[in-house]
Parts: sequence; structure tokens; C-alpha cells
Amino acid sequence: MASTPFLGHTDPAAIVAWRGARPLHVADFLQDVQAVAEALPARSYLVNFCSDRYRFAVGLAAALLREQVTLLPPAQTPELLRTLQQGYEGVYALYDAAHPPPVLETVVFPSSGPTGRIALQRLAFPDAQLAAIAFTSGSTGEPAPQPKSWGRLALGSIAEAQSLGLIGAASTVIVGTVPPQHMYGLESSVLLALRTGLALHAVRPFYPADIRAVLEEIPGERVLVTTPVHLRALLSEESSLPPLRLIVCATAPLSPAMAGEAETRYGAPLYEIYGFTEAGMVASRRTTQGPRWHVLPGVRVWRDAAGAKVGGGHVEGEAAFTDVVELEDAHSFLLHGRGADLVNIAGKRTSLAYLDQQLGAIEGVEDAVFFMPDEDQAGVTRLTAFVVAPGLSREALVSALRGRIDAAFLPRPLYQVDSLPRNAVGKLPREALLQLAAVCAALAKNW
Repeated sequence: MASTPFLGHTDPAAIVAWRGARPLHVADFLQDVQAVAEALPARSYLVNFCSDRYRFAVGLAAALLREQVTLLPPAQTPELLRTLQQGYEGVYALYDAAHPPPVLETVVFPSSGPTGRIALQRLAFPDAQLAAIAFTSGSTGEPAPQPKSWGRLALGSIAEAQSLGLIGAASTVIVGTVPPQHMYGLESSVLLALRTGLALHAVRPFYPADIRAVLEEIPGERVLVTTPVHLRALLSEESSLPPLRLIVCATAPLSPAMAGEAETRYGAPLYEIYGFTEAGMVASRRTTQGPRWHVLPGVRVWRDAAGAKVGGGHVEGEAAFTDVVELEDAHSFLLHGRGADLVNIAGKRTSLAYLDQQLGAIEGVEDAVFFMPDEDQAGVTRLTAFVVAPGLSREALVSALRGRIDAAFLPRPLYQVDSLPRNAVGKLPREALLQLAAVCAALAKNW
């Protein structure tokens, strides 16, 4: 049975991660994996809630060593964790912070290395071994499980490195603003580093000042793996960043204008990664060079009677696109938005993603989203918009929006809010928007 190493580094002295200005080497990683593997109970499933990216990676490898499957739920809510308990017998959590997650039995990440045993010399796992079960985000419904084998995950990291020009990029460190528990975070901030001889940074910075501080404290070349939400926050600051080799962005469509501003400000090319949980990474593009997406090495796309599909390379089997795409050939396509995002009002069609971009492009808007609620009892649905724009009135927002979109798509109502209920990767689950709409409607009724 074929097997694939967990690390792309072969020298025990090679640096696999940084915590602050302190390097962590292959030998450290192997010793830590052994320590965690010894601390894990004999179960089949765990949820790796380690917020430290290095510890998450160690926990993932330790679980593979113990032939345990890492579950990657989209959130840590008690309700969702109870659902996991019902579906995965004996599931427990690996945690590294002071306050463990509710509901699940918790194993604390050990603070010291193993004693009395020889440290691991090499980590390799069968390609067919089930490594993880990722869950869809719940943006359009209930999270659904998607099994991922180790061989396919490992293959995907090499394909991504090839598409981004990072093969052989020694002394390059990946700094991620996304959590490792998300598929994008797992693939692009953990496996991309460890499987290809790069290094990862243990910390997940959130605010612009934190991102800048983390980038400043590491030597060598830097790759920033981020989201449109974090990138917008960075660009709103006047301060500069240390030199970057590359910016990688995903989880939501990025406008060419924002991509161009980022490339100009930070002097580095910006590439978007397109994917969805069912398939993982699918394609990449340099946003400033046009709208066309190019599939990763080994992957192909096609259309049959059931719709557009993707398969080959690191994709498990074949997966149906969850978005509306226009295939150009087996290796490239144009993206027209999520199928669930398409709206038809008065015979006119558009996508929520397009409306979001137009609303977000208004000067003074810090964050915004369009939302199509469920049908009411009269069978009538109206577009709703939530906007974070402290310095603008509702009238000014509607007036500016009227000049950008067809009047049929003007939101009724438009709510001004202090913030949007984004999750850790910047997405807005439908349930969270439904709750926000209910709160806003109740407040409006009492005005």
C-alpha cells in the first residue's frame, strides 16, 4: 500500500514553524507528535480545537499516528458539537487554551515532550487512510460531512504549491489569518507549508496591527494567507507591511479593484484560491489578470447531464460544483456565483455576490451583505441588506446604491448595523443572517 510522508522536510534541523521569533525544527515536531499521540485516548474520532497552528498540525499528525480521524466542524457551538456526539461515537476534543469547548470530553495539549522513549524518526501514512472529515460551512443549510483521505490531502498541497510557484521556496514562512480547522486554512496554511518544505507561523493574527507584528518578527520570505474581510481591514490602515513574496486569498469573491490595491500597496502578486468543501481546492487565478480560473495540476472540469463537475488529481472521486460556472475547457472556467445566490426579481436576474460587491464599493462602507430571506406566508420575498457604514445615513446609502444597481434589486429593507456576524473565516452562515434579520425587524417595529 502506497504511503506519503507528513513532512516535506528531510533534514531534522530544518525549520517547520515559527512561534514568535523562535524557530521549531523537524526534530521538535516529531518529538511533539509522539508526546501528543501518547496522550490521546483510544478512540476513533477527535475534534482538533488547537488555536495554535503548530499545535494543530502536531495534533493532526498524532491523530493519524493513532489511526484516528480529525473532524473539522464549521463552528464550536454546543448544538453542533452535540450533533457530532450523536454521529461519531466517543468523539473528543484536543484543546490548547484555558477554556475548553463545551459538551465534548477534552484532552489538553501536553506541555512537555515524551520521556523514556525514542523520538519518531519519520512520519508517513497510507494514502488510503481516512485523515479528516470536513463539514460544509452551513452558509446555505445544514453542514454535511466530506471524508478526506491522507493521500489526497497530501497531493493537493503539492498541486497548490505548483500553481502558486512555491515549489522549492526555501526559507519561506506562511502566515495565516484563517483558522486551521477550515478546509482553506488546513490546505493553505498548514499542509502547503509542511508538505512542501516551507514553514508555518504558529500564531493566527486577526487585527491589522497583529498581522503586521507577526510578519515583522519572522526572517526570510513571507506568504500571507488571508480572506477578503481581513484584506479589507489591512487596506483601511495607512501603515505598510514588511515585504511579501505572495498574498493568497479565499473564502469569498475578491474584486479586481481590491486585488489591484493590495498588489500596489504591498508589492506582491495576489492569487485567489477557489474551492468548496466537497472538492477542496479546485483552481487559482491572479485576480488582476482577468476573471478566468485555472484548475490545479491534475484536476479537470467537465459538464454532464447533471451539471458541472470536477475531479482528478487530489479531488476525492468527483464533485458537483456548488456554484454557477461557465466551463471554457477541461482546465479553465468562469465563475458566476453560487447557485443559491442567483436572484430573479421582476424578470431580471443577478447574483447576491455581485450586489455585495456594489454595496461594499460605496465609499464609507466598511462591511455589507445582501440577503434573501425565506418566503413569507404571502409568498413574497424581498431583498434585505445589512450595512456597516458609521458615517453614512440610510438615505445616502440607498442613493449611492441606486446609481450602481437596477432599481429592482434595491434592498427593502436596508439595515445599518454595528457589525456582521461573520465566522472565523469571514463567512456569514444563513442561520446567523436569519437571526440578525429577526432582531433588526423587531427593533424597527419598535421605533
